[in-house]
Amino acid sequence: MSSSSNTDIETVSTGADKAKLVAAALLVVGGVVAYYVLSKQGLAIRVAALLALCVAGVVLFFTSESGKQLIAYGRESVREVKKVVWPARNEALQMTGYVFAFVVVMALFLWLTDKLIEWVLYDLILRWR
Repeated sequence: MSSSSNTDIETVSTGADKAKLVAAALLVVGGVVAYYVLSKQGLAIRVAALLALCVAGVVLFFTSESGKQLIAYGRESVREVKKVVWPARNEALQMTGYVFAFVVVMALFLWLTDKLIEWVLYDLILRWR
């Protein structure tokens, strides 16, 4: 068996990249801590501090290699979604109707099965009623 070139995964992470991830996490945690530390301040100041530090953490994350890979994954996902052939409105409504009908039939089946088992156990076998 030979390895395909599409399955090669490179997981090289530099120290600077790890430092960015740690700093991003610390900024988000710092935002939550600041929200509670500033409890004597107004709500607007607390929320602004929380949002500012969280946004800074997210921006820093997206400058790291992991963040860049996440952005690339998102772009690839959008590209794949554009390739999907979506059903026409009529076909979508028809399939939705089939799903609802199946759910109703299954609900009735399960209810009838439950009542049958209840009747057999409690009325015939145990005679509790």
